[in-house]
Amino acid sequence: MKRILLSLSVCFLLFASCQKEEKPIEVTSENLHEAIDQVVGIMIHDIFSPPVASRIFAYADIAAYEIMAQHDPNYNSLAGVVTDLKPIPVATETDNINYQVAALIAHMEVSKSLIFSEDRMEKYQDSLYTEWKNINETEFTASKDYAMQVVAHMKEWMDKDNYKQTRTMPKFTVNTDDPARWQPTPPAYIDGIEPHWMKIRTLAIDSASQFKPLPPPEFSLEEDSPFFKEVMEVYNVRNDMTEKGDASEEIAIAKFWDCNPYVSVTKGHLMFATKKITPGAHWIGITKIAARKVNADFNETLFAYTKTAIAIFDGFISCWDEKYRSNLIRPETVINQYIDENWKPVLQTPPFPEYTSGHSVVSGAAAKTLTSIFGDDFSFDDDTEVPYGLPVRSFPSFNKAADEAAMSRMYGGIHYRAAIEVGVKQGRDLADVVIAKLDKMTNEKIAFNK
Repeated sequence: MKRILLSLSVCFLLFASCQKEEKPIEVTSENLHEAIDQVVGIMIHDIFSPPVASRIFAYADIAAYEIMAQHDPNYNSLAGVVTDLKPIPVATETDNINYQVAALIAHMEVSKSLIFSEDRMEKYQDSLYTEWKNINETEFTASKDYAMQVVAHMKEWMDKDNYKQTRTMPKFTVNTDDPARWQPTPPAYIDGIEPHWMKIRTLAIDSASQFKPLPPPEFSLEEDSPFFKEVMEVYNVRNDMTEKGDASEEIAIAKFWDCNPYVSVTKGHLMFATKKITPGAHWIGITKIAARKVNADFNETLFAYTKTAIAIFDGFISCWDEKYRSNLIRPETVINQYIDENWKPVLQTPPFPEYTSGHSVVSGAAAKTLTSIFGDDFSFDDDTEVPYGLPVRSFPSFNKAADEAAMSRMYGGIHYRAAIEVGVKQGRDLADVVIAKLDKMTNEKIAFNK
C-alpha cells in the first residue's frame, strides 16, 4: 500500500512539474507596428483604392483604441465623439483579460473583415495566437473572447457608414461634351474611382462638404487665362525636368510621393500593375517612424495611429466631395489634346478628377495631426518607400514633408498648382477641426519627447 501511495505521489509531482507556469502575455508597440505592416502588405496585394484603404486603417485603429482606453485612465473613449459610435461592451477585472492583447486581436480581426485576402491575415494571426497560447492560454482565451465581442460591436457600427450602399451605386459618367470635365487617362483608361465616396459617413468633421474649397480656375484655352497659365506651368516644369535628366531632385521627389496603387505597365501586348502603397499608407508609415523615434509604448503608439487615421479618413471624404463636384480635367489630357500630343507626365495619372489634389489634402491633414501629437520641428528620416526601391528622404518636420508631398504632384505632372495649394490648405483646415474634436482622447498631454 505504501508503495502504491509513493508511486502516486511521484506521478503527481512529475505531472505538476510538467505543467508550464502561465505568465502574463507581453504586447509591445512593435507587435502593433508589425500587425499594421501586415495589413498594408495585404492592401498592396489586393490593390485597394486610397479612400477605401483609409477606411480600413481608421476602423481597425478605433476598435483597438476603444479597448485600450477602457483600461488606461490616461485615455478616453471615442464613443459620443466620433459619429454614431456607441460605448463598447464593458469587461470586468475578474475576466482575466489582457487589454493590450484584446486590442491587438480586435485590430487584426477588424482589418481582416475589410480586406479581400483574409487567408494572408489568418496565417499571421495563427502564428501569433499559437505563441500567446503557449505563454498563457487562459489569458489569451479570455482576451480573444472579449475582443470578438468588441469586433461584433464595431462591425455593427461600420455597417451603417453607407459603404455597402455605395458598392451598388452607378459608375461615374464621363461628360464628353464639356472640354473642362475629367476623362479617363492613359495607359489603362480606368473609370473614375469611388465617385460616391463623399456619401460615406465622416468620423470627426461634420460633413463631406464642411471644407468645400473655392472652385478651381475656370477652364480656358486663352493664353492669358489663369487656367491656361497653370496648364503651361505643368507642361514647362516637366520639360525643364527632362533637360536636367532622370537624376533631378524634382523627379526624385515625384517618385518618392507617387503612392499610386493603380500604376499600369505595358510590355508588348501585356499590361500589368506595379503595386504600391496609398498616400494614407505612406503617412501611417510616417506615424510608425515617429512612434519608434520617441520609443512610444503600445498605448501611446495606438493613440497616435488612431488620431492620424481619423484625419486621413475624413480627409479623403472631403477631397473626394470636391473632386466629383468640380470634375476637372487632368493636365495630361489638356496638354495632349491642345498643346503636345507626345507629352507624358513623370507619374502615371491616377484615375479620378483633378481638383483638389488627394495627396495634398491627406498630407496636410496627417502632418498637422502628427504635429499635434509629436510637436513642431520633429525631424525624421522617412524610409517608407525603401521596400519599393526608393531611397530614404529626411525632413525637419511633418509640415515640411507635407509641403514636399504636395509639390510632388506638380513635379509628377498630374496636378495644377491650384489643386496643390488649395488642397494642402483644405487638409490643414480639416485637421484643426479633427484635433479639436479629438482633444479629449487624452486626459493630459502625453509626453512623447522622452
